Amino acid sequence: MSKVFPRIGRRRALQGAAAGVVTLGLLLWWLLPLGEAPPSGSITFSTGTTRGVYQEYGSLLRDELAKDMPNLEVTLRTSNGSQENVARVANGEADFTIAAADAVQAYEAQHPKASARLRGVARLYDDYVQLVVARDSKVRSLADLKGLTVATGLPGSGVRLIAERVLKAAGVDPAADITAVSEGIDTGPQKLQRGDIDAFFWSGGVPTGGLRDLAGSFEFRFVPIDATLVAKMHDADRSTGYYRATNMPESAYPTIQNGETVPTIAVSNLLMTRTDLDPRLTEWLTRTVIKSRDDIGSRVHSAQLVDLRTAIYTDPLRLHDGARRYYRSVKP
Repeated sequence: MSKVFPRIGRRRALQGAAAGVVTLGLLLWWLLPLGEAPPSGSITFSTGTTRGVYQEYGSLLRDELAKDMPNLEVTLRTSNGSQENVARVANGEADFTIAAADAVQAYEAQHPKASARLRGVARLYDDYVQLVVARDSKVRSLADLKGLTVATGLPGSGVRLIAERVLKAAGVDPAADITAVSEGIDTGPQKLQRGDIDAFFWSGGVPTGGLRDLAGSFEFRFVPIDATLVAKMHDADRSTGYYRATNMPESAYPTIQNGETVPTIAVSNLLMTRTDLDPRLTEWLTRTVIKSRDDIGSRVHSAQLVDLRTAIYTDPLRLHDGARRYYRSVKP
């Protein structure tokens, strides 16, 4: 027996070692494309306002990129939002950014030559339009905003774009029927709490830090946005095709919603870049975005919705060659 069992043990040991090599190889394939050294250099990532999801996501993504590409320097630049972000990437002020699909399409319509260089990296998550008022406010619908002071977002933001469109669809002229003020998620909640404004619009992933913090110190509620307004926006302007009627989940702000969903409008967010960005760098960055979903999502809830199956749908942008290379490498 002493001559038999050692032989079987060696065989099992060899099989175990082979399995370990295969597992390690698969792990390296997932983390290190083709076993290549990580890209290096520097990039600029345009984010958003300081209390918004774009900024929070961008900061966490930078940390994840540092793990996978330690010699890549990532500079974050705050911005007013989607419209400014698209312009920055198009004109070379930033290399990567996040922007809502409607803002991308609006830029393409106004700047067809400049937008020809824009490319998609991944579809991330949806923004929800959130119209916020004090809990004791008399505002029950968008029509009730007439004559009031309303924050419609910062210039160059996606909030401004969608707020003006939805107001017009509801029969409210943002230039004549309300006193529109430029406030974002970084200042709007405090203005509402002090009574300086009657309502403010926000469009972002849920929950958004600025509103989550407000819920801890101020009683507010969301004004429902009727689903019929989406059809009206589509009829008025075909470029609004990226909006869809939906409900903000009851889990977004539990202490505010009390178990109820809120009818509203959603639009998808896109991670984007330009054609001249190195395909290998973009491939690595795309891999990190997908791989880090759970880590980032544990702190930015909306990031949990990043999904390999839907990430490739970056319409109206075509995929960057590097992003396409990554998606093909992991295709079942």
